Amino acid sequence: MSICRKFLFLAAFTFCFALPSYGKMFRNTYVQFDLPDQWNCNIEGTEWVCSSQNKTDSKESIIILTAKEVGPQDSFGGYETYLRTPKQVQQLNGKPVASQVKNVRIRKINDHQWVDSLHLGSEIPGYYTRYLATIKDKIAILVTLSAHQKYYTKYSNDYFRAVESLRVIAPKDAMAKGLAPVKPGTEALGPNGLPSTLPPLENEPPPVEDASSSGPDPLLLLGAALIAAALGYYLWKKKT
Repeated sequence: MSICRKFLFLAAFTFCFALPSYGKMFRNTYVQFDLPDQWNCNIEGTEWVCSSQNKTDSKESIIILTAKEVGPQDSFGGYETYLRTPKQVQQLNGKPVASQVKNVRIRKINDHQWVDSLHLGSEIPGYYTRYLATIKDKIAILVTLSAHQKYYTKYSNDYFRAVESLRVIAPKDAMAKGLAPVKPGTEALGPNGLPSTLPPLENEPPPVEDASSSGPDPLLLLGAALIAAALGYYLWKKKT
């Protein structure tokens, strides 16, 4: 086996063992996706709120799902346009600050089209929030995944697995049968027509002091750490 192939094998090996265990799947009447074992989801009105059972972790990250009957304001183009615009969010000192739009794209996840966007400070200062919005027949669906900026890499594997396993399972007659707890078509999924405001997190970690500065991408840092670990393991094995 060549050195390059050995390195790639060891990197993949290290990455697989670094992933948390996934032993359950969240499923409601319109979507399903993988969750880590220690996470639970509970319904609150028309929203599903998913978080870790660990009290400390639950203050650092949260996933929210909501759905509504499709109305005139719901469209992929409308979602994309809205998510390309920075949001004004009030800081703890009362001063408004504009969120940072990291990326916006329309992509397919398991053969279904979604508007996928990442913001910093769009819901709570110092938190990354990933928005995934879609429409199927008469239902509009929004999934938000948020984590504190300091701990984003801690949950990046969890969120990657959740997003890549996301499937729309709503049947065409879901609205007619009243299967899904959804908002009326006259309501928006959230403020200004899309994102749903996060519920306040008790004793939330303080936001990063300079949330507006452009630091290294957390996902790139995670990838670099995995490659470094794989390289270290390879060099250690070579000496022994």
